Amino acid sequence: MSLPLLDCIEVVTGIGTPRHAVIWLHGLGADGSDFAPIVPELELPDDLPVRFVFPHAQTMPVTCNNGYVMRAWYDILYIDSIDRKVDLNGIRDSRAQIDALIAREISRGVPAEHIVLAGFSQGGAMAYTTGLTQPDTLAGIIALSTYIPSLDYLSEHRHPANQHTPVFAGHGEFDNIVPVALGQRAVDTLKAHGQPVSWHTYPMMHAVCIEEIQAIGQWLRSVLK
Repeated sequence: MSLPLLDCIEVVTGIGTPRHAVIWLHGLGADGSDFAPIVPELELPDDLPVRFVFPHAQTMPVTCNNGYVMRAWYDILYIDSIDRKVDLNGIRDSRAQIDALIAREISRGVPAEHIVLAGFSQGGAMAYTTGLTQPDTLAGIIALSTYIPSLDYLSEHRHPANQHTPVFAGHGEFDNIVPVALGQRAVDTLKAHGQPVSWHTYPMMHAVCIEEIQAIGQWLRSVLK
């Protein structure tokens, strides 16, 4: 039985029918509206029509936040220093939901190799996990202020189709939510497996900045051809 699609906000850029898509996953406790306003700041050209899809994660109690119910891609059971214990069942469920969004873009006429999977914080963790385990080659992965939630899970399910998919990874040097060391560890892990990663750090906390947005816009223009 197919899963019901997550509710999404959609923003289309350029002129004509979208030939590319960016599925952008929000962070813990946010929703799909969080990143929709940055689309114009990416300054994509009119001759590059792109459909941006901003899904809303389902709500669930989050253990590390005292069980408070919020939008989340998976439960975080506890945080110990820079390490996190995550609920793998939740990751599997969200991965299936994101897979369904990718499949919808393909059914709309956007081939997998024209799809970028992006995410911030917990959404970035799902972008890493879902993108690198996809059986169809994607155009790219954007991972902002994030980490790989389970190296063992990724190692077990990683698919060769995205072994050489380009990754844009950005992180705040003063991030007090997801330490930059976690972002660096993810990048080092991917590079050790031959993944092409563009790593950027910025003098900010757990956020994005205009310099990062501009860099993402340039990177998108290079992978969406």
